[in-house]
Amino acid sequence: MFLVSLRHLHAFNAVAASGGIRRSSESLYRASSAVARSVAALEESLDAQLFERKGRGMLLTAAGDVVRKRADRIEAELHAVREEAVRLRDRNGAKVGGIEALLNERRLQAASLLAEMHHMPSVAHVMGVSQSAVSQAIARLEDMLGQPLFLRTAHGMVPTDAGRRWTESFERVLAELRHIPEDIAALAGVVLGVVTIGALPLARSQLLPVAISSVLKRHPQLQIRSLESPYEELTASLLSGRIDFIVGAQRAGVGDAFESRSLFEDKAALVARAGHPLARRARLALDDLTGYPWGLSRSGTPLRESLVQFFERHGKQAPSPAVETGDLALLRGLLVSSDMLTVLSAHQLHHEVRTGQLVVLPFEMPGMERSIGVTTRKNAHLSPGAYALMAEIEAFSKNWR
Repeated sequence: MFLVSLRHLHAFNAVAASGGIRRSSESLYRASSAVARSVAALEESLDAQLFERKGRGMLLTAAGDVVRKRADRIEAELHAVREEAVRLRDRNGAKVGGIEALLNERRLQAASLLAEMHHMPSVAHVMGVSQSAVSQAIARLEDMLGQPLFLRTAHGMVPTDAGRRWTESFERVLAELRHIPEDIAALAGVVLGVVTIGALPLARSQLLPVAISSVLKRHPQLQIRSLESPYEELTASLLSGRIDFIVGAQRAGVGDAFESRSLFEDKAALVARAGHPLARRARLALDDLTGYPWGLSRSGTPLRESLVQFFERHGKQAPSPAVETGDLALLRGLLVSSDMLTVLSAHQLHHEVRTGQLVVLPFEMPGMERSIGVTTRKNAHLSPGAYALMAEIEAFSKNWR
């Protein structure tokens, strides 16, 4: 994967801030010719002119302006890492180097991958380098920051507390680097790159398929990846920049690091197979549900907790499930082949209800509405492709309001 050079980007940002090669060379402690070569190399790698060379100085072009926005965010992340390292140094007397050691995208990539994989040979394989090169990259970062980033344990190379925080920052830096070519392409009306979304269960059956199909028709060079991990893992990936946003049922108390926007309110439904004994009733009461097996999401999930509270509000004990699963395909098969009941959004089983395999039973469950929405990292500046997909999701969600 192509990554913009952090060293060239640092030189570019200094020129943009000072308005000229000569003035920036003083702040960078580099020769003017070296700074000029860095800027030229960055322009060549991006196939874009970033400055207009005028007699009064270097003026940013439209492409240069979008690059500088990313560069400012990157430098803020890296300076925050170094500043924390300095604060930690004050406690233990370790030496902290200049920020130059962080201006190496391959080092940051090695540390980020090791935090995820915990196995140095695997990181070397993914990066296409030797294990020694990975080891040297980590050692150089640790030497500059004055702190160990990883501990060798029986479970592999595990990040220290500082290492976990800093590798999250490195991942956000790498995400910003990946978005730079996409920003420049968007100036010419071309939306490309990879958008990674955290897909919660409710969004997978209808909303995401139609939104993804629509955005790919508009922007065929775009690539979409979805992750279907537990919510806690998705938010961790969102915080580090590995994914762009999460779509699905919103959670209370997500924390100050995230922003959530509601798209529509979804109602839970009691679902069973067509021909189920309860499907012949015009109206159902709680007592009518006794004696049937249940298939439910796992304990602790928002929908399961809402169901427990619903039964408690009516003075009843919540059903004990015969099957606990988060696998929609398994649940679908169980419902079709038995008298099992489930509580789920009808949107998640839309196709089965439409084709007559399953039915929504006549049972009202007030208080079990859920807000469906999009969650992003606070102050995140997403790629043009991510914004395009979010716009499609928002447009199609109006059909469910």
